[in-house]
Amino acid sequence: MNAPEQRDTSPAQRLPVRTYLLIVVGYLAVGQGLGHALTRGRRLSHPTPPDLDAMWRMLTVPVTATLLFTVAVITALRWWRPVWHDDRPVRSWVIIVPIVMVVSIVLATDYGGLADRGAVFTLLLLLSTMLIGFSEELMFRGVGVVTFRSSGCREGSVALWSTIIFGVAHLANLPSEGLRTLVQVIATIIAGYFLYLIRRRTGGILAAALVHGGWDFSLISDGVAGGQPRGLPIVAIGAMIVLAVVVLVGRKRITPPQ
Repeated sequence: MNAPEQRDTSPAQRLPVRTYLLIVVGYLAVGQGLGHALTRGRRLSHPTPPDLDAMWRMLTVPVTATLLFTVAVITALRWWRPVWHDDRPVRSWVIIVPIVMVVSIVLATDYGGLADRGAVFTLLLLLSTMLIGFSEELMFRGVGVVTFRSSGCREGSVALWSTIIFGVAHLANLPSEGLRTLVQVIATIIAGYFLYLIRRRTGGILAAALVHGGWDFSLISDGVAGGQPRGLPIVAIGAMIVLAVVVLVGRKRITPPQ
């Protein structure tokens, strides 16, 4: 029997880690700068848009810009294959990670609040959060992972540093969200590791981007109806705790034997 064909996912060129960090700074400058420019003089609570006008100013346009920035970086590096595909498989049980996250998305979404806002608002929110998913996954689980792999890092270090950078990047929200940002950074690092596992389990970045977008959609939906949030994100917190325990217990059985 012939061995299964292996994809060549080695990058066309290496990118120094310090250069990647500068790219991340540029990525944040594009998104944050454009977002601040479009919302200047408006009292808006990030990241929950109260209406369509706030939506495109806060989310749609800035995130589209960061996605285009990331696409330009990947194209310039000729990294589409190593960014899009992953040749470092994990064991089959890790499929529990995307399953639990998808279940959480379904349960944590505020369907009533979205219905009150209408179909156009809901669809634009879904589009915007999917743009977030693809933009951030391509930058952090895409360019970031490939950067550390091509620098010769062990896979544990690849996972650690790519997720830490992902979390720390959210400190850019400190001016608008205050000290709550620190909690967001920690939660983002944890979620980032789960998304990293999804990339490896599914053999590419597409599933991670879709789950990421759906996750943000469900969390943001909790505040769109106005008034007090319904507390549905507690489901997401519970899902993260469950996954953290499962992954911690099975950490030595994530990678298949060589």
